[in-house]
Amino acid sequence: MLYHLLYPLSDTYSVLNVFKYITFRTAYAAVTALIISFVFGPVMIRWLRGIQFVEAGSELTPETHRAKRGTPTMGGLLILLSIVLPTLLWADLTNRYVQLILLTTVWMGGIGLLDDYLKVVRRYPKGLIGRYKLVGQVALGIVLGLALTVHPIEPEWSTKTTVPFFKEHFIDFRYLYIPFIVFVLTGSSNAVNLTDGLDGLAIGLVALCALALAAVAYLTGHATFSSYLNIPFLAGAGELTVFCGALVGAALGFLWFNGHPAEIFMGDTGSLALGGVLGAVAIFIKMEFLLALLGGVFVMEVLSVVIQVGSFRLRGKRVFRMAPIHHHFELKGWPEEKVVVRFWIIGILLALLSLSTLKLR
Repeated sequence: MLYHLLYPLSDTYSVLNVFKYITFRTAYAAVTALIISFVFGPVMIRWLRGIQFVEAGSELTPETHRAKRGTPTMGGLLILLSIVLPTLLWADLTNRYVQLILLTTVWMGGIGLLDDYLKVVRRYPKGLIGRYKLVGQVALGIVLGLALTVHPIEPEWSTKTTVPFFKEHFIDFRYLYIPFIVFVLTGSSNAVNLTDGLDGLAIGLVALCALALAAVAYLTGHATFSSYLNIPFLAGAGELTVFCGALVGAALGFLWFNGHPAEIFMGDTGSLALGGVLGAVAIFIKMEFLLALLGGVFVMEVLSVVIQVGSFRLRGKRVFRMAPIHHHFELKGWPEEKVVVRFWIIGILLALLSLSTLKLR
């Protein structure tokens, strides 16, 4: 909005020429998201506590988590507000990538909100039934797939994606590209959802992933840098950097209140939306496989659940004390803060490794 209002005036007022620069607008999108979080965070915590939208507890968590009961949940509403509003203010809203990522944010946030509503308000223990949740995720994947293939933004790359560590190798999925998009989107969304079990764990990892994706999106949308690094040049993809900046700011702002001991939980409203947008950004910039490396902690969490369930069904034995794996380390006696910080450290290492693949090709 500010971009469209003020940049056209740059011919008259040269100072407004700064709105042309993605880096400037990304920085201010992040700052705006932080301010929104700091201003509305305490208000939302009081409001959610007042209407009794609070954590009821779960049998699928360690006994130590009983102390968390009564903590306001559905804090994902704050995250969504802190992402969407700065993006609307600072991004180029005529850009199709921006339009699609905003659609993804609202769509996945809506699925999560319905899930939280059924759990918190209607007192359905499992919330939205898993298959209905999956239908919503798959439907969005199909919509994005059709948008990218039927009316492609970059026809040359409409069904292709890159392979980390390889310069001139790519995979063309052709008719399987839409199913691939569905897999990436649902996988990333559910992975963040599974990881959201300790104070600050998921939101800190999301901030790290968003920061790395912001850098890659900027390079992908820059003709000179993308040519130098031998990565696809996707005109307009650089505008996703502004969105990622808002995402980083929103994540850090929420972490202010979600750090141990958490004053608010994001709920599925936040976790499904955050996972969905990470997957969508990776899809848009053709870095789907890189996302698996960048979000390696999320992948580890998912695999721990798959291994646990598979082992119990096949052998009647569990591999971990509890899954997802962050609970396993809790039951081994690690304090919650130690688990979170160590997982963050792994996330930082994976982010650096992921960025290094742009040069190690």
